[in-house]
Amino acid sequence: GAGGWWNLLVGGRCAAQLGRKVAVVDYVEPSPQGTRWGLGGTCVNVGCIPKKLMHQAALLGGLIQDAPNYGWEVAQPVPHDWRKMAEAVQNHVKSLNWGHRVQLQDRKVKYFNIKASFVDEHTVCGVAKGGKEILLSADHIIIATGGRPRYPTHIEGALEYGITSDDIFWLKESPGKTWHPTDVALECAGFLTGIGLDTTIMMRSIPLRGFDQQMSSMVIEHMASHGTRFLRGCAPSRVRRLPVGQLQVTWEDRTTGKEDTGTFDTVLWAIGRVPDTRSLNLEKAGVDTSPDTQKILVDSREATSVPHIYAVGDVVEGRPELTPTAIMAGRLLVQRLFGGSSDLMDYDNVPTTVFTPLEYGCVGLSEEEAVARHGQEHVEVYHAHYKPLEFTVAGRDASQCYVKMVCLREPPQLVLGLHFLGPNAGEVTQGFALGIKCGASYAQVMRTVGIHPTCSEEVVKLRISKRSGLDPTVTGC
Repeated sequence: GAGGWWNLLVGGRCAAQLGRKVAVVDYVEPSPQGTRWGLGGTCVNVGCIPKKLMHQAALLGGLIQDAPNYGWEVAQPVPHDWRKMAEAVQNHVKSLNWGHRVQLQDRKVKYFNIKASFVDEHTVCGVAKGGKEILLSADHIIIATGGRPRYPTHIEGALEYGITSDDIFWLKESPGKTWHPTDVALECAGFLTGIGLDTTIMMRSIPLRGFDQQMSSMVIEHMASHGTRFLRGCAPSRVRRLPVGQLQVTWEDRTTGKEDTGTFDTVLWAIGRVPDTRSLNLEKAGVDTSPDTQKILVDSREATSVPHIYAVGDVVEGRPELTPTAIMAGRLLVQRLFGGSSDLMDYDNVPTTVFTPLEYGCVGLSEEEAVARHGQEHVEVYHAHYKPLEFTVAGRDASQCYVKMVCLREPPQLVLGLHFLGPNAGEVTQGFALGIKCGASYAQVMRTVGIHPTCSEEVVKLRISKRSGLDPTVTGC
């Protein structure tokens, strides 16, 4: 899964390089709509990779609109061809699938394309395509099955007529007018709006749970002002197919109790993910899971309740659902098992980026977490509204371009968290993540020379605190 399979690949390759006999067992259960994909898990096939490429397609659409202001004579509007984009993205994904197959072969890792489950604590079994049963035994087993999208099975028509992130990137034809019941899938809605599709998000609760809430609401503001429609406090009740082929969605407004309907081409469920543990027969191996989430419980060494069975990635309780953390956890685990290392994975200060139309990058604590942990009086937040230079000539609205740094109030003011909303947020956040990992203070950040003119330099120019009450809008060049 996102953060599951990938690290099995890395872990498997590392273990093989360290002279061990390694097998990777991988099988994709087709989605309810029949979508299937190749080697590489969620990230490669139905996650980060196709998502970022489709996000890029949407960003290019915005740049084409900017182009006339920079002297390019581009006839507007420029149409977008979903088929061409989807084919190019899918071909890239398939090339990655092939690359993984080759790497496994090169490293002498045995690959089994079977759906496996535990027989006992050292053995898994599965059935190959021809019906032959395969039994595999190992001294060490790493579970990295990741997660799959959750379907709201209590809603009439949800399973028959809805799709999820497992399907959207593999559609041959444009999804058309789309309806997203979600608190999480802002990225998909963002790029669909960006390529010119009519997109509605239905939000039941808070967006981007677990992220800084001020930043999350600014992400929503930006999307709303750039064409994505939002329905708040509503709950869907049923989906029906109309004779014309479109889908009729019925929902209830939670505040008024009134029912309403809308007609859409595609319904994309994005209501969270469930760990892919159900068919593993974990109880036969004695592996404990959380009764609430069904995720696997592990210790700081990634070991489950059975000492020689490990779990990494999205399938694990309390871990960030991010591919790079899983890759690193897998690599460190193999180094501990076979390379004589004792290094543990550090899950603090893990940077990440949400690839919404205006990207949101963050590392460390949200403002809410910092206040909860240290108390309001011990936290200082420096912030700024800024305007990217590229937005000026293009006449773009920059009202949501914003950066804030959450620090301890006591000198030298250790940086607890950094939050950046703006273009290329991932590229901006990555470098600062190293500084924060190394224990950077506000004083050190202020002594760092900015690169001019960039958006990144706004971080090293943060002079105004929220506590001062002064206007944080950047002026001048």
